[in-house]
Amino acid sequence: MEERSKKLTENKMGVMPVGKLVFNMSLPIMISMLVQALYNVVDSIFVSRISENALTAVSLAFPMQALMIAVSTGTAVGINALLSRALGARDPKRAQSVALNGIFLAGLSVLAFILIGWLVSPVFFRSQTDVAEIVDGGITYLTICSCVSFGLFFGITFERILQSTGRTLYTMFTQGLGAIINIILDPILIFGLFGLPRMGVAGAAVATVIGQICSMCLSLFFCLKKNPEVPLKFKGFRPNGEIIRDIYLIGVPSIIMQAIGSIMVYGMNRILIPFTTTAATVFGAYFKLQSFIFMPVFGLNNGVIPIVAYNYGAQKKNRIMRAFKVSLATAACIMVVGTLIFLLVPGWLLALFDASDEMLAIGAPALQIISLSFPMAAVGIVCSGVFQALGNSVLSMIVSLARQLILLLPAAWLLSLSGNLDMVWWAFPIAEVVSLILTIVFFRWTYHKHIVPLAGAQS
Repeated sequence: MEERSKKLTENKMGVMPVGKLVFNMSLPIMISMLVQALYNVVDSIFVSRISENALTAVSLAFPMQALMIAVSTGTAVGINALLSRALGARDPKRAQSVALNGIFLAGLSVLAFILIGWLVSPVFFRSQTDVAEIVDGGITYLTICSCVSFGLFFGITFERILQSTGRTLYTMFTQGLGAIINIILDPILIFGLFGLPRMGVAGAAVATVIGQICSMCLSLFFCLKKNPEVPLKFKGFRPNGEIIRDIYLIGVPSIIMQAIGSIMVYGMNRILIPFTTTAATVFGAYFKLQSFIFMPVFGLNNGVIPIVAYNYGAQKKNRIMRAFKVSLATAACIMVVGTLIFLLVPGWLLALFDASDEMLAIGAPALQIISLSFPMAAVGIVCSGVFQALGNSVLSMIVSLARQLILLLPAAWLLSLSGNLDMVWWAFPIAEVVSLILTIVFFRWTYHKHIVPLAGAQS
């Protein structure tokens, strides 16, 4: 009777069958991130109807937008992991303190990116191209997105607090709301429908930040009303240096790992633009399209991280390994399907962006070649989630450094010297092979170092 009572009061992450738990936690996030991917693509589809230069401007803005997302989600990874561990160890006071300090850090990040957006945007765009239409449109778009970024930072923080307690269904609603509002507002603000002024690229940015703000408001409501395990009461709050340090010990490697992606995209744009600005436009379109494949896998990963962290805190190694195996198999299936789509219908995918003949000629082989790396990436993403949940985010950072900076950019540059643009795309599969080898080596070390010694093997 006592054992039954204990199971009834324990968080579902410690008692629900693992296969069911993984999908219970991840499916709402996967759906919400699919919706998010949809509005990112729709954003670009509408912008492409203005001109190819407008689409290029939004594409060149991606590295800085990705940097904002890297800081927000990377910090949230630290918050999520620490919260889940505290809940698994039955320490509600520490859990609340982690949440409040995480919100404080989100506020500091907003202030930092207001300054970055205002001061850095002109230099950032002029370093990539001298085409006036692209530079002017890009500066406008990026300045709005960065200076009104509080919806992004606070929204992601509140969503991760919900995820850490297993309430991932609510995050589907919050992200879904933001995406739907963005999709509705895009054509209205870009083309000036219903008597509103035609805002062009600026309209796309305004639609984006309004969607983020609406998503943030709903996620805050859910945190206050539907998440009693982590009460958000700021009365008497003081920043806690130890908790902030612990958040960033886990979060900074994740931030760096994702920021590396921003540097990679910026570097690739610098390599591609000398061929033609259309090549950079293709690369931007690829990133929008691949989000339909990668976002569900990232959503799966976001759902698995608190499961692994909770059961690590609860000393349940069998549940950790079952969660890993289920998520790996699911991620691999998603990536194989994505590869097949990119291989079979690349022209149809590019036609979504009103692609010119030149864009189709460059883009079709690019999508086909890069997609060969998708199945290998599945292993890296899932293993990185395990590294982060167990407090070894630095391993993920090392793998990402090797894949996207140490190998990818030099390989792409060397291949570009051939004068054949199609050769440049092969840098991606090459980099993923090395990443896969490193990931396997690091996972074996992590397994023997952290998982094998756990005392409990409860299911």
